[in-house]
Amino acid sequence: MKRLLLAASALVLAGAVALGSATSVDAWGATGHRLIGVAAMRALPDDLPAFLRAPGAIAEVGELSREPDRSKGAGQPHDRERDTAHFVDLDDAGHVMNPAGPTLDQLPELKSEYDAVLLAAGIKVNDAGYLPYAIMDGYQQLERDFAYWRVLNAAEAREADPARRAWYREDRLRREALILRDIGYLSHFVGDGSQPHHTTIHYNGWDRNTPNPEGFTTSRQTHGAFEGAFTRRAARLDAVEAAMPAPVLDGFDLRARTATYLTTTVAMVTPFYRLEKAGGFTDGDPRGAAFATERLAAGAAELRDLVTLAWREAGTRSIGWPAVKVAEVEAGTADPWLAMVGED
Repeated sequence: MKRLLLAASALVLAGAVALGSATSVDAWGATGHRLIGVAAMRALPDDLPAFLRAPGAIAEVGELSREPDRSKGAGQPHDRERDTAHFVDLDDAGHVMNPAGPTLDQLPELKSEYDAVLLAAGIKVNDAGYLPYAIMDGYQQLERDFAYWRVLNAAEAREADPARRAWYREDRLRREALILRDIGYLSHFVGDGSQPHHTTIHYNGWDRNTPNPEGFTTSRQTHGAFEGAFTRRAARLDAVEAAMPAPVLDGFDLRARTATYLTTTVAMVTPFYRLEKAGGFTDGDPRGAAFATERLAAGAAELRDLVTLAWREAGTRSIGWPAVKVAEVEAGTADPWLAMVGED
């Protein structure tokens, strides 16, 4: 496994243009998802734990960024809950599916409430997609992961009892593996959210049941050709990293940020189809490569920021039972042993 990770890291960092292909219409292809995960991890600030920036960890997240696609087809209820998490289909006015659906700013707190809203509007839940909830859920899980890691790391450093210190170390290592897995899953859904086809009813060619005044393509090959073969040929790690916008970390509100992120992406749907019509995605045309690079960079930057925010917010939380405050454990004023091991 270590050799595999190091080999994957070398390939990704060398350019990531020959790492894999994808012809499905379900997500960025393997290349796109790997690039987003790797670029985000390489851009993490220095105040995050050093294990996150190790080459093996970076490569691991790159590989795990593909995992939600690889788990498809397991059956029900698995597929109903997970396969619909890769997209949210918005109409041209930003409503889920059609004018009767909610906008992203109007999404209820719970998925079950979202289902009820859609059903009341006559919209099939499977058609609409759960992507905003997948992003928010992934962020919240990562924040909890970091809260546990911070407590375990602080307790391990202070614990005088060898047996307890050894347990803290083992549990910290378990948590590090979980953190990489959960960043990989979050990476996947954040990456899906940067691909315009994952946010629109025009997800694979312009929707044939809606007006098409500019004569955009209705080909059912549009989605897969762009995010798979084209991105594999055109996208490069160095270009994605250079295009990543600066961090945006102030005034964080998860729901509002998720809505803004996806709204920004859906605004790129019409520009995509205009560029496709103009031949921008033919080989050698720099406009298509620039478009793909900008979208991959947007996904990588959002993942970088969400990982950073999850780490910082984790320091304000309480975890375990009986609950302990992360800040108090890190300050040395609280003993987390029972909260971590379990009182029973």
